[in-house]
Amino acid sequence: MAVSPAKFVREVRSEVTKVTWPSRRTTLITTGLVAAMATLTAVFFFAVDQIIGLGVRVLFGLGA
Repeated sequence: MAVSPAKFVREVRSEVTKVTWPSRRTTLITTGLVAAMATLTAVFFFAVDQIIGLGVRVLFGLGA
């Protein structure tokens, strides 16, 4: 199935014109929200890990 490179480029350009690109503001807001959620998730799992670690140390008598 051979396709002409020129035809491929024309089809790609045609498809790219159909794409709705987000605005700069939307991109920045979305990026900020993703960073905030990643930070919140990291803090949550850090806290849970510390609590579980404390529980294990107390359970096995390794001191608190």
